[in-house]
Amino acid sequence: MKKVFVSGCYDLLHSGHVEFFQQASQFGELYVGIGSDATYLEYKHRKPMFPQEERLFMVRNIKAVKEAYINEGSGVIDFLPTLDLVKPDIFVVNADGGSDTKRQLCEERGIQYIELQRTPHAGLEARSSSSLKASLSTQEANSQQPTANVGIPTRLDLAGTWIDQPYVSMHRPGWAITISLEPTFDVRDRCGLSTSTRNMIQKIWPMKLPKMDPEMLARLVFCFENNPERQEGHISGAQDSIGICFPGLCRHYYDNNFWPKKIENTVDEMTLRFLEEHLVMVPMEPRKPGCSVVENKDITPTKVQALVDAADACWEAIMKKDLAAFASAYKASFDAQVAMFPGMITPTYHINDNDNANVDANANENENLHPDGLTVDRRPLTVDCNIETANSYIAEAISHYSAMDDVLAWKMPGAGGGGYLALVVNDAKQFVEQHSEAFELHIRRE
Repeated sequence: MKKVFVSGCYDLLHSGHVEFFQQASQFGELYVGIGSDATYLEYKHRKPMFPQEERLFMVRNIKAVKEAYINEGSGVIDFLPTLDLVKPDIFVVNADGGSDTKRQLCEERGIQYIELQRTPHAGLEARSSSSLKASLSTQEANSQQPTANVGIPTRLDLAGTWIDQPYVSMHRPGWAITISLEPTFDVRDRCGLSTSTRNMIQKIWPMKLPKMDPEMLARLVFCFENNPERQEGHISGAQDSIGICFPGLCRHYYDNNFWPKKIENTVDEMTLRFLEEHLVMVPMEPRKPGCSVVENKDITPTKVQALVDAADACWEAIMKKDLAAFASAYKASFDAQVAMFPGMITPTYHINDNDNANVDANANENENLHPDGLTVDRRPLTVDCNIETANSYIAEAISHYSAMDDVLAWKMPGAGGGGYLALVVNDAKQFVEQHSEAFELHIRRE
């Protein structure tokens, strides 16, 4: 009898999985590869509901299954070691789980590749893991009970920062590029990650974003934050609300207006994994009280064009998953921002006596040092808010990381002036292992 192989995570096991196993077993003896807890965490950025041994137990005891194994590989083809162990004649996938990579893998090994349409068992409702999770999420929201996996996302701007302000896009229209981040780290205020917008969102939805159309949600957030009756402050750029509310990778096109003319986004898994594999952040001290990054700005059509061109090149590089081109465009975008707003690196300060007193009171709160002497602990670092000292710290941090061989590009998120450095690196996991102050980023999928 022929051997048949299928692979998946099979968390939240349901009738759709059982029907798929039954259909696959019609081609021969069925062997199942099950994604490990480690792979699930890497792929989904959260732990499975059921640990791998429990999922293995459930799948093994389904009548249609001959044997099941925990996949020992990683990534999208984590099943490869299991495939080579079983040596099947046929590899079966659901049509929505098929890919050219899997097809080519089977061709190379002489395995027949079959795609099945997702159909429910006769008389039963169609089931999928996604629909079950959506249903559970709705029930959870209706119960108004807090859960462990909640939190308002934040956003990281990759390129085109400042183009969302009409006084910039009036010179040249162009794209801003953002990613929505899961709050898997301590999101500190005044650090360029759109915390003011995030704090506004939490006034309406304290636990998590509601399930609704992302653009409508972003518009609501933008309007709520930019109350027309307020007496002071500037208009927060739309890239903040859009970057938070749209999952995955997003670009938005601005042309002399506060709201973009068009928005494009993708949650393509391989694209998001490319970014996660090459982006890390390291903390600096937050922007100090009285910090202004917009003074001494110098905005010209030529400088805006450089910003626009860099954002176009950045998007193209991401779509091609070209690391060298991505790093080059990412750095070019930051350079274009600083050319228009030098205060991003050398901000102007307007400090009153109360601000100085608050700073001095916390001046020695964090004395942890990096082994090479650079203060880069994960907690907020406070220093004497002396203009020269604060500005030199930013330059010192940029100089320190930009000199590293495995750092390909760098920028400060948002308006700069302190906060974090977001680095493009050769290998994010390896960089974090070697630099304890750094942390990986997890892009929100849904």
